[in-house]
Amino acid sequence: MSEESVMGGKCVLLTTSELVPGDVIATDPDGPWLVVVRTAPVTETKTRLQLRPLTGGPDLERVLPRYERQVVRTTRVDPADLPESAAPRRRRVVVTGLGAVSPLGGDVPGLWQGLLEGRCGVSVVEGPDFDGLPVRLAARAAIDPADLLPRPLARRMNRSAQFALLAAREAWRDAGLDLSGTVASGLRPARTGVSMGTIIGGAPVMVESRLTLIARGPRAVSPYTSPMTVPSASAAQISKDLDIRGEARTFVSACASGTEAIGQAIDAIRAGRVDLVVAGGTEAVITPEILAAFAAMRAVSTRNDRPGAASRPFDAERDGFVLGEGAGVLILEDEEHARARGARIYCEAAGWGLSADAFHMAAPEPEGRGVEAALRAALADAGATPADVAHVNAHATATVDGDRTEARALCRLFGSHARDIPVTANKGALGHLQGGAGGVEAVATVLTLRDGLIPPTVGCDHPEEGLGLDVVRGTPRPLPPCGDIALSNSFGFGGHNAVLAFRRP
Repeated sequence: MSEESVMGGKCVLLTTSELVPGDVIATDPDGPWLVVVRTAPVTETKTRLQLRPLTGGPDLERVLPRYERQVVRTTRVDPADLPESAAPRRRRVVVTGLGAVSPLGGDVPGLWQGLLEGRCGVSVVEGPDFDGLPVRLAARAAIDPADLLPRPLARRMNRSAQFALLAAREAWRDAGLDLSGTVASGLRPARTGVSMGTIIGGAPVMVESRLTLIARGPRAVSPYTSPMTVPSASAAQISKDLDIRGEARTFVSACASGTEAIGQAIDAIRAGRVDLVVAGGTEAVITPEILAAFAAMRAVSTRNDRPGAASRPFDAERDGFVLGEGAGVLILEDEEHARARGARIYCEAAGWGLSADAFHMAAPEPEGRGVEAALRAALADAGATPADVAHVNAHATATVDGDRTEARALCRLFGSHARDIPVTANKGALGHLQGGAGGVEAVATVLTLRDGLIPPTVGCDHPEEGLGLDVVRGTPRPLPPCGDIALSNSFGFGGHNAVLAFRRP
């Protein structure tokens, strides 16, 4: 049937719930005509549509209110008659496992309980190497990863990779998989992948190696120094440990690294390259050199006498972030693959967005246009709108300009409803885990959808006036019943912006 013959038909108004395969609709007044391929209820008020452009092309997904009226042509089309160039349905990606090492605990239960209780993992770092520094605050991981790994293995891994491996193993087990590897888990090794984000990776190993060289000479330098230094060490160690052979990728985009790694994993599954990906972020850079460098930038809090009140996202008295360490990992999986093996599904990894400020190497673009672009891209990728958002896990590092920029972007995104969207910021409890922040905060966002509880923002005792946001404070708050999307934000030096959109099941 030609496009002209379809356009010659009349139009009627039907609700989304009344649509059936073959209907020709226009979800956007200025957009193309689309043929309904499949419909499925999402909630009591939402319906997911699989749509195919009338002229052929990749299938699209839209989640629309069930009783919203749609413009529908009276002439119907069999989707099988569309041009052969029409692409197959985009694979849906779900979260089936979680793992974390953080300042609040050595596993996911410890992280989640600490966030709900409003505990703070920040303390004063001790030791002669830190004496004399203007800043001696940090949020160390609650466990020493070297104590939980076989000594020969730990000696061949940098601290960041150790965190990543522990978090990956926990997520793997949580997904119902066998730690013996992909084959033992009934998976195909070539159809599994690793996607990790980090900023510095094993760079602290190089600093330690130089000190060893100066003090004891070249023979004392470890032969494992070079492989421990590369940022890709975490992905490589996870790949080796779990026998993952499809792909092992590393993403370095400042503090957005972990979030981008998860987003890129979503794309890898959608594209059909792999069925399952271990994805997240990791970092371990609590060293005198890094602390001194951030202090020189005046980017970190100087409340050495009040560590528990140092990290204060969105608070009127915030004075900078607190350096933290740890790792957060998700098991992402093609939905059909997950259901075929009987996996428990936390939620859908519905979409993600990426943008660049193109503004400054450290400061955010003041109006947050790049941040807003990433937020809108994530929603579009998820087939959602701002009205579908029930919660935002903010990047909010507790820097004055950074928090204001994010707030401006969110207020523009949500308009007059900005104060109706509960926002939390985990860095008040965790500090800033750098490349690991996106992974750990994604885990927290998924748990918010699972339990219907939003953790409070530690340190935000007096929210800055004029931010225009509803910041969750004091005690956990129930997730609103309306809206099915939760956003997890990460923004980094150099204007790297990444946002994940999770949809509750």
